[in-house]
Amino acid sequence: MEDLVRKLKEDYPEFVFRTGKKFTFRPPKTIVIGPAETGDSLLLLHELGHALSGHRDFDTDAKRLKMEREAWEKARELAGKYDVPFDEDLMENELDSYRDWLDHKSRCPKCHLTRYQTPDGVYHCPRCEMY
Repeated sequence: MEDLVRKLKEDYPEFVFRTGKKFTFRPPKTIVIGPAETGDSLLLLHELGHALSGHRDFDTDAKRLKMEREAWEKARELAGKYDVPFDEDLMENELDSYRDWLDHKSRCPKCHLTRYQTPDGVYHCPRCEMY
């Protein structure tokens, strides 16, 4: 992992790499390296994927999920460049956590129907808002 971080710092001097509690991208230029664990090289490449893709913010949760997918696709590309084995299961597990979160968040707390989200980020329930 240390060699990978060193190479990334050399190849991407426009970004700041620092350690923290969890892997994350802090726009516009900071990539936080979480504690060592299984898949940490891929998680680091995923966060770099956000940075290289220009991800800054999102209006809707569907856009957030799209950004997560894009960052993983960029991580796949970077993994090839840096000779890091790509773990499809890790990617799908990480994406599943966002899919589950989105499913839970989109459920109406009153009737449990799936709500829709408008471009301003507000969720609406077609059943409950009819009455």
